[in-house]
Amino acid sequence: MITKKGLKLGFIGGGLNSAVGNTHFIASQMDGLFSVVAGCFCRDSELNLKTAEKWGIDSQRTYRSSADLLAAEAQNLDCVVVLSPTPEHFHHVSSAMKAGLNVICEKSLAMTSSEALELIEVAEQKNKLLAVTYNYSGYPMVRELRQMISAGRLGKLEQLHIEMPQEGYARLNRQGQPVIPQQWRLRDGPVPTISLDLGVHIHHLVDFLTGAKPLEVVATQSSLGRFRQVVDTIQAIVHYTESIEAGFWFSKAGLGHRNGLRLRVYGDEGSAEWLQMEPEILLFSDTRGRQMRIDRANIDVEISHLERYNRFKSGHPAGFLEAFANLYTDIAAELHGGCELQQSVGFPLFSPWKAWEGLVFFEAVNRSAQERRWVTVPQVKNSE
Repeated sequence: MITKKGLKLGFIGGGLNSAVGNTHFIASQMDGLFSVVAGCFCRDSELNLKTAEKWGIDSQRTYRSSADLLAAEAQNLDCVVVLSPTPEHFHHVSSAMKAGLNVICEKSLAMTSSEALELIEVAEQKNKLLAVTYNYSGYPMVRELRQMISAGRLGKLEQLHIEMPQEGYARLNRQGQPVIPQQWRLRDGPVPTISLDLGVHIHHLVDFLTGAKPLEVVATQSSLGRFRQVVDTIQAIVHYTESIEAGFWFSKAGLGHRNGLRLRVYGDEGSAEWLQMEPEILLFSDTRGRQMRIDRANIDVEISHLERYNRFKSGHPAGFLEAFANLYTDIAAELHGGCELQQSVGFPLFSPWKAWEGLVFFEAVNRSAQERRWVTVPQVKNSE
């Protein structure tokens, strides 16, 4: 376990009206490795101050603009957390790094692969950490699944099927009216916003679990919910390196699904399945017909039994907030000079290069859907 404490954070975005602000605040505090000491949480001055008050932030260190925050706090912070809407990420991340600060950015890092590459170049020029958070890779049983694949328990991987249906663009509120999303989510750019919201998680999970790279893709993009001006459903078939075939479906018009993220991985010696709605359980099957339900208490686990994943004992579920907290622990380790996850499994979990690769992939998905054909995914350089 990491024992060093006292890393000081400043937030850009993440106010009380934010979808992810409270989650990042709680997760960053969970293991006592960070403290949030300053921020520009919201453009609305009243909400900005109310957010600071709720989180115990001194009003004198609560700023009206991100520029004011960076000007006043650049020498006082270890890291800035960027939680603004995705279209604003490029500006805020770039400004923070140019001010000499490390950055933790909520996915998606940027709107396009070219924007992401420019941010990576700034990070390298300034020698600053740029970490991008994909929270599902923080779940203990997802990390256990990666260990099982790495150890060969599934044999040679052959198929992956990942789905992530949500119902937000299909259901109605208590007054019988559509649930209106944030305005920036009702506009699509070079990469449809649903790919920036949901798809990048799927791409990151495949990379996290297998290390395989997409070679070619054929995809469809549809508008099936109540906001027909944007894409809300994508299905894709992807050929990966190592002769792995994958099927993806993600949607915000999947009525009946709150967040139905499901991973199914098939090898020639075994298969495994994980469902985000039941995060403590990993289902494993082998070629002899044996089926096993694995949790953190299982005698065969190699990752999920570790102290860092057991803030409370097995049987008391670790979920969404804890997954984010696991990422913050990884980031704290990196800021203190060496990420324990990298040391144990050799994977740069939160690398911005992975964010860039995801945007390259979804630009190819968009092109496939528009041109109604298989599209070759540009092969990215060795980014690590």
